[in-house]
Amino acid sequence: MRRLTYFIATSVDGFIGAPDGDGDFFYSHLDAEFVGFLAAEYPETISAQGRVQLGIADAAPKRFDAVIMGRRTYEPGLEQGMTSPYGHLPEQYVVSRSLAAPPDPQVRLISGHLAAEVRELKARDGLGIWLCGGADLATQLIDEIDEIIVKTYPVFAGTGMPMSRAGFGARPLELTAVRTFGGGQVVTTYARGR
Repeated sequence: MRRLTYFIATSVDGFIGAPDGDGDFFYSHLDAEFVGFLAAEYPETISAQGRVQLGIADAAPKRFDAVIMGRRTYEPGLEQGMTSPYGHLPEQYVVSRSLAAPPDPQVRLISGHLAAEVRELKARDGLGIWLCGGADLATQLIDEIDEIIVKTYPVFAGTGMPMSRAGFGARPLELTAVRTFGGGQVVTTYARGR
């Protein structure tokens, strides 16, 4: 059975984007060591355009062969002409009720019952499923998430888009890995407590 992993960037105070959802402020906190780690360990989570720039365009997926993103996560790339931002993955899903048709044949839309469709995806053979963003999807899928990988950047945002809007609930997690980097980034991995 495949696992759903919420692999997300956050500020030290838990925000994945500015109040309008823009996460570009994280890019100023990238350094060679951290980017090298992402390219080596999570090459499939780098957009097709970024993979070309990093010289890893042909890198095979290591952990994920499917990505699920919300329309607002998908839209910035779409506005720049990237209709298939993760075309190197066999499965790309955009959750949207407003898009009538996918802008690219490699992208599939999910507009029905999200949790049920994710359970069907998890039942298929393959690598893991990457929940790319954002807060609304994490809220809707809180009970389906098997693992959370938090890339914490050395910035305090003060306010913005939270990791989830699921409301209070003590959901136990098991710490499975921590990796720190010289630029102040920390990657923390948690498995969902059973």
